[in-house]
This record gives sequence, C-alpha cells and structure tokens, in this order.
Amino acid sequence: MPDSLGKLVARELRGRRVVLAVSGGRDSMSLLHAAAAHARASIACVTSFDHGTGAHATDALALVRRVAAELDIEMIGARASFQGRTEAEWRAQRWSFLRTVAGERGAQVATAHTRDDQLEPVLMRVMRGSGARGLAALGADASRSAARAPAIVRPLLGAARGDVAAYAARNRVAWVEDPGNARPDHLRNRIRRDLLPALLRAAPSLGPDLLALADRAARLRTEVDCFVDRELALELHYGGVSIARPMLRGYDPESLALLWPAIAARAGATLDRRGTDRLVAFTKQMRKGARIQLSGGFEVVSHRDALIVRRESAEVPEGALGRASGV
Repeated sequence: MPDSLGKLVARELRGRRVVLAVSGGRDSMSLLHAAAAHARASIACVTSFDHGTGAHATDALALVRRVAAELDIEMIGARASFQGRTEAEWRAQRWSFLRTVAGERGAQVATAHTRDDQLEPVLMRVMRGSGARGLAALGADASRSAARAPAIVRPLLGAARGDVAAYAARNRVAWVEDPGNARPDHLRNRIRRDLLPALLRAAPSLGPDLLALADRAARLRTEVDCFVDRELALELHYGGVSIARPMLRGYDPESLALLWPAIAARAGATLDRRGTDRLVAFTKQMRKGARIQLSGGFEVVSHRDALIVRRESAEVPEGALGRASGV
C-alpha cells in the first residue's frame, strides 16, 4: 500500500501527545514527515540533540530545525555540554534532554525505531545470555501495565527498515547520514551489516522467531513488574530501595533470578546475567552486614532484616523510608 507507513503512524499516535525525537537521519525524518501529515494533532513539539560529534551532527540539527519550521511545528534543539566518548554516554545525554522536554510538555517521547532496530538488540542480548528484562529490548516500553504507563512510544516498530527507506524515497524526505553507522568498531554495526544478514540468509525464520521471543519476554517482564508492585513490600530510601528478608525467603533461585532485576530497577540499577546470579547467591546466604557490588556503581547491602539496593556513594539516613511500589 502506497501510504501504509502514514496509516501506521496515525494509528500508533492516535490519542497521544508526543515529543518527536528526530535525529536528522532517514528513519526519524520519515517519522516527522508522516506524523506531520497524518497525526499532526498529536505532536507537542519536535526535538533534536547535537552530540557534538562533528559537522554531520551540526548539519542534522540544522536540517531538523529547517524542516520543522517549514511544517510550522515548534522545534527544541540542544547541544551536548561535553563530548561523550561512548554510545552509552551519548545515549544518556540525549535521553536526559528528551525526558526533560517531555516532562515539561506532559507528553511521551516518540522515537523512530523500526522492526530491524528491535531485531538487532534482541540478537545481541541472546548472545550475552540476557534474561527476560533484556530480551524484551524495545518492547519493554510498550509492555508496561496501565499503572506504569510507558514514557516512550515507537510508532514505526511495526515497519521494516526497508519500508521506511521506500517511504523516504517516495516522499523525497531529506536526511543526514551519520558516518558512525558505518564504523566497524561498534558491535551493533557489525551485527547490522554482517552477522544478522548472514544468519537470516541461513535461517529466514530467525527474524520472526527473535521478534516472537522478544514479545514473550516483554509479557513476562510486565507480569514480573506487576507482581513486584503488588506482592513485594519494597521501601524507598534516599538512593535506593530495600526489601525485607522474609519476603524473599520462600523463593527458589530461578524465581529470584526473575524477581531481582525488577527489584533492582526500582533503584535505577540494571542487572546483567552475572550480577543477577551473584545477587541470587547473596540472597540465599542471608549474611547480615555483608555487601556485594553491582555494575553501574550500585551495591546491595544486608542490613538488619533487609536487603538494600543503592548507589555505592549513597548515604541513607536511618528510618528514611517510604513505599516504593510503582517507582
């Protein structure tokens, strides 16, 4: 269908108020074009972030500003206060900006991730042995319960990258190519350009199978999050959360491996497989006064009759507690 992408965007944005995250690349510029044409009432504003990584980033920001002006849509741009060195640092700066703007506008952030953008991280996380929280990948945002409404909308997630390319060509959408997409030192680029195409040629069903796996993982993740909110009496600290030891005493290691990533997420921590396994073993030991370090600058402390997840630098005043359900 000639306008299937426009109809997809209209359906996904209907009844929403969104801040469009537009990088200046082909996919996000196509999202801007389609949203302006088919879901204009849903657009709170357009945003773009210059990471300070070179002339292409400056050109991309200028392109977004120009096209937004032509469409008569408010555009808010920003530039990184310092030049990050890794993808993680770039992502953290960008998302801090996007969340701030969305919060000020009472809106959700809409990104231009496609079905292919879901396949790549799922494959990477399968390779790393990730659990359900990781395997859900981009689907995690769309799978949250009504009580934990997603802050991110991905209206192009049902489209293939090729569909977006065809839409951009048909509508003469202008974009700026990021040279970083061709860098072989980025694992995602090697997955995108070499490994995933080779695997799909050898096993064409791999794509649908990975997407189905991510969907099941997202549903399981939602069920676990709801269970934690409903059944586990977490307490909110300055800098972390705690859970009473008796709440975990009856669970076997497999169940704890599902519960702990959801519990740690309430403190802002992301557990990898190794961290989850260490935390499960630590829980079973139940030694008062002990502690273990987790990645990302977090630790778990055994204190009195509770286990506390917090940043290592956090000072938690005694008795400074509150309910953490739904954090």
